[in-house]
Amino acid sequence: MATLRELELRLKSVRNMEKITKSMKLIASTKLTKAQKAMQVGKQYGVANQEVFDHATSEEPPKQKLFLVISSDKGLCGGIHSSVSKYTRRMIADPQSGVDPASPIMVVGDKSKAQLARTLGKNLKLTFNQIGRDIPTFADAAGVADLILTSGVEFDSIVIVYNKFISALSYEAHHVEVRPEDSLKESAGFQAYEMEDDATKDLAEFSLANAIYAALAESHACEMSARRNAMDNASKNAGDRIQSLQLQYNRGRQANITSELVDIITGASAL
Repeated sequence: MATLRELELRLKSVRNMEKITKSMKLIASTKLTKAQKAMQVGKQYGVANQEVFDHATSEEPPKQKLFLVISSDKGLCGGIHSSVSKYTRRMIADPQSGVDPASPIMVVGDKSKAQLARTLGKNLKLTFNQIGRDIPTFADAAGVADLILTSGVEFDSIVIVYNKFISALSYEAHHVEVRPEDSLKESAGFQAYEMEDDATKDLAEFSLANAIYAALAESHACEMSARRNAMDNASKNAGDRIQSLQLQYNRGRQANITSELVDIITGASAL
């Protein structure tokens, strides 16, 4: 059984931990409000972007898919990173999806990179970090899109895997598929107009950056929401632990006092 001194040290440690988790919860709540505003802006990019690809459907399904997994470099936010990692592994392992098991993977964030490297290490082609430390910007998305297009990895479409924001308490892994320049040229909706090659290329690059920006913004909002919920749960667990330790401490203290009183009374009776 722990001594009173050990219980005091445990109580002090858990109280300090509770203060930290409560502070982190307040910070995450503030950041979540900003992240939700940025997500609403990013969704407008995604809606406009989807209209482009709705008119760029191709009769032939893409043979080689490139997976872009959106996560971040920070932890302490529940299963936000493992959800996209598991979703990617399921898509690649599912034989009915028609995805090549050797499909190339690119990851934004060190957390999902470490998870995917355990089982799909040979598929990893490019990773990005230091993105999403603050609210993602279109410049971040454009930089990622440029590195993907200049990486030399061959693909017929890009599958962006990210966390979809449902509410402040829940999220789910989701994906959106982006077609490259060749699909735009071959689609009936674009062949109806006379367009220069540079215009189609610029549109494809801009559409990819738009899709990445929308995914980054929504994934960032999910991360802030998950971190706030994780810190809230940690604070509640710390409070419960403090009550349990305080009860043990009080019982031990009362037992010591009772034991000392018995000794005093016994000594007085002997005299």
